[in-house]
Amino acid sequence: MWVSAFGKLLQARREVCLMCRQAADTRELGGLCAACYGRIPWILQVRCRVCGRAEACADCRRRRGSELFFARSRSAVSYNEQMKALLARYKYRGDERLAAVLGRMLYHAYRLHQAEESAEGDQEAVRLLSFVPVSERRLAERGFNQAEQMAAVLGERAGLPVLALLRRAKHTDKQSFKGRQARIGDLHGVFELNEQGVEELQTRYGASRSLVIYLIDDVYTTGSTMNQCAGVLKAGLHAVVYGLTWAR
Repeated sequence: MWVSAFGKLLQARREVCLMCRQAADTRELGGLCAACYGRIPWILQVRCRVCGRAEACADCRRRRGSELFFARSRSAVSYNEQMKALLARYKYRGDERLAAVLGRMLYHAYRLHQAEESAEGDQEAVRLLSFVPVSERRLAERGFNQAEQMAAVLGERAGLPVLALLRRAKHTDKQSFKGRQARIGDLHGVFELNEQGVEELQTRYGASRSLVIYLIDDVYTTGSTMNQCAGVLKAGLHAVVYGLTWAR
C-alpha cells in the first residue's frame, strides 16, 4: 500500500501545468495548476445580451438595424493578454495539448447558454455542435482546425454530436489584422454548406427536424465571421444558431 501511494505521489509531481509549464498536480483542473486556473478571466456576468461581452459593446450597438443571423453568442473568457498568449501557443505554435484545456473551458460558455435556454425555444429540437471551418490552405499550414478540435472536446463533455456543416468556398487572409468593415467585406460568399455534413445530419435525424446549432469558434471579435456562418446555416437548414466561442 505504501509503495502504491508513493507511486501516485511521484506521478502527480511529474505532471506539468499546460499554462505556466511548472510541475504541479493538475489532475482535477483539466491540465492547469491551481494558480493558473485561478487567473482565468471567466465571463461570469453578461453585459451585452447579443454577443455575451462582460462590458458594454460598441460592435453590437453599431450593428443595430442590420440583419443578425445568430440568436446570441456566449464566450467562456475575456480575451486579455494572458489568454491571447495561450491561444497563440495553441493556434500558431502548434501546441495541440491545449485543445483539451480550451475545449474544457468552452463548457463554461455552453452552460451560460443553457441557463438562458431553459425557459425558451423548442425543447424537442435536435441540439448539436458545428464549427467555423478553415480553408484548405490554412489547414495545410497549421495542420489542424482549432475550432473543430475544441468542438470535439466540448461535444464529449456535453454529450452533443459534432457535425461539419460548413466549408470555406475560398481562402481569406487572417482576419485578426483587419478592421470591422474589411472583415465584413472579405467574408461575403466565403462560407457554404458542407453537403457531406448535411447528408449525415439528415441521415441521423431526418430532413424535417428542428435544429439548435451551437457554432464553435476560438475568438469572437466583431461577430462578422459568426454572423456569416450563421446566415448560411439558417438559409439551408431549419435551425436556430447560437454562437459559442472560447474568448470574447
